[in-house]
Amino acid sequence: MVKKTFSVVLGSIGVVLAVMALIFCASVWEGRTLLQPMTPLVQNAVKTAPDNESASEKSSAVIGRQTDPVHVGQAGLLVSNTTKKPAPVSPKTVYLTFDDGPSDLTGQVLDILKKNKIGATFFVLGEQVKKYPQLISRIYEEGHAIGNHTYDHNYTELYQSFPAFWDQIKETEEEIRLITGERPQLVRAPGGTAGHFDDTYFKLLQQAGYVVTDWNVDSGDSKRRDVPAAEIVKGATTDVPGGKVVLLMHDGPGHSESVKALPQIISWYKARGYQFGVLSPQDPPVQFKVNATARGLKRSAPSAAWIQSHIAQNAALFEPGKPLRLDVGGLETTLDTGEYSIVDGHYMVPLRALTERIGGNTVWDSAGAAWVASLSADAAVSLRIHADTGRLEAVEGNQVVSRETLQVLTVNGSLWVPLRSLFEASGYAGITASVNEEERRVTVF
Repeated sequence: MVKKTFSVVLGSIGVVLAVMALIFCASVWEGRTLLQPMTPLVQNAVKTAPDNESASEKSSAVIGRQTDPVHVGQAGLLVSNTTKKPAPVSPKTVYLTFDDGPSDLTGQVLDILKKNKIGATFFVLGEQVKKYPQLISRIYEEGHAIGNHTYDHNYTELYQSFPAFWDQIKETEEEIRLITGERPQLVRAPGGTAGHFDDTYFKLLQQAGYVVTDWNVDSGDSKRRDVPAAEIVKGATTDVPGGKVVLLMHDGPGHSESVKALPQIISWYKARGYQFGVLSPQDPPVQFKVNATARGLKRSAPSAAWIQSHIAQNAALFEPGKPLRLDVGGLETTLDTGEYSIVDGHYMVPLRALTERIGGNTVWDSAGAAWVASLSADAAVSLRIHADTGRLEAVEGNQVVSRETLQVLTVNGSLWVPLRSLFEASGYAGITASVNEEERRVTVF
């Protein structure tokens, strides 16, 4: 009896041990599985989806290709190829563009844009820039883009030959640069490129670093005089395949109805979920195709010598500029691109801005018709600079200690002067200058 009981106990213990062993093995296997690294959901780089240009081909405008966005799951991992991808989410964007300004209407346009906290792109005429420099400053300072729309919008001259078009582009570019310190890279042809631009126009402007842009929605505000606001709203409010709307409007003289229509146009696009963008040279441009009319003009191409002297080096003007680091006795300040220029190998800087940044000041002496500058709060020498003649007088106490004539510039009401001459006349002992891949540097001691 005892032996039988003992055998039963041993059997029970064996069963228990066997069950425990099975549980342990299962746990170990599960643990191994959990501890193994996760297999990447996507091992290869995500491929860009094929471009869909069928809709674009139906339009008279061609939009540069764009890639689809990469889809990211909630955990921050790329979505598995084995799952159904959501439809590409590409925000709809409308680019408001205004041609032929600035004019006395442009301020109203800017007020509307500011109220709605949106940006726009202004393609300006050089002759209008000269009339309204303060509006160019405001457009620039409020973060809008400025494009080049030639100087006087004269079709007969502009489309007679490419050099004539080029001369107007460069003339307007210089007017804008004198105000903003920057050269506009965006170009829009008066009347658009269709029927006007042949392959030579497109090719040479691209080689010169410019980006030509047309539109794919026309508000119709310039198809005749006094187009009513309601008609402009109707023409301006339309969806396009791909969701990128480049809308043509005008802020030049005689377009008060366009200003009246603008708030309704903005509201329409906002209600449909559009973002408002500002055109950039980095964006694929909307361009009309060269048509038979333009090819039939049979214009002669510029000579190789003309291209070499005008086009070859122009693109370098749009390369990223280097900041100018200025170290004055251990006090350092930075002038960004557009805040200084190089003329005949000399750094030119805005007098008032420079003196204020390094602890000095500049005031206007109306009696003496000159700017009076001190480069530091305790400077022993003050500088009197006559903007009309460029004559500089260094004054210590009541005595003029030196005189010279400077090459000066007046940019948007500011006097720009040679940096080296400024410090030498103030009595600084030495100036060194250097340039590397990242910056320009001037040290004054």
